[in-house]
Amino acid sequence: MSRGVCVITGGGRGIGAATARRAAAAGWTVCLSFLADESAAAAVAKEVGGRAVRAEVADERDVVALFAAADEMGPVTAAVANAGIVGPAIRVDEMSVDRIRRMLEVNVIGVMLTVREAVRRMSTLHDGGGGSIVTVSSLASRLGSPNLYVDYAASKGAVDSFTIGLAREVASEGIRANVVRPGIIDTEIHGSGGQPDRAHQIGPTTPMQRAGTADEVAAAIVWLLSADASYTTGAIIDVGGGR
Repeated sequence: MSRGVCVITGGGRGIGAATARRAAAAGWTVCLSFLADESAAAAVAKEVGGRAVRAEVADERDVVALFAAADEMGPVTAAVANAGIVGPAIRVDEMSVDRIRRMLEVNVIGVMLTVREAVRRMSTLHDGGGGSIVTVSSLASRLGSPNLYVDYAASKGAVDSFTIGLAREVASEGIRANVVRPGIIDTEIHGSGGQPDRAHQIGPTTPMQRAGTADEVAAAIVWLLSADASYTTGAIIDVGGGR
């Protein structure tokens, strides 16, 4: 029996793809979004028996269309705001306004739009049956990422604060909202930041002396989505090997 539909942004690779696999295995019907790599997203969707929808999360129209597509699959009962970007290592005094704007549009506005559409479907105020939301942040929000990308760290700090407030706002409406903060995880995102080997370089310096895997992060996300976490809301779970 299906648990309903789980919408996962950025579900075509890395943490999003691992979450799609675990969510499907746990009984959700998966609707995932992608931006550029259609073939990878389609492969994941086919594997889990779900649907892949192209969506730029910073574009309100795309996010609305993503959730409309999910509605066709059944009631939305879970959402994972996972899509995000990182930029090349750079100091604050070298950042362009275009870089800063893009970082905030995707990592902050994109999360807020995704969550807004989820709440509109889950909240008992909108005749929804409740549900669970997980936002994917980063340990960068706590560490600040100096000399790397403090704009990225700041965007993830916004995600943390937003989710804490959200959780308290909708707790009486049948919705739980929590944050998962990955640390050094071996995914493709490091390549988009110009450091494809970063996980292998930094992983051994963590207390656990290795990088994490996308599936280890996905396990935390899907636990928070599940009824096993029924009394957990407004929490921040670090999946960072003790960093």
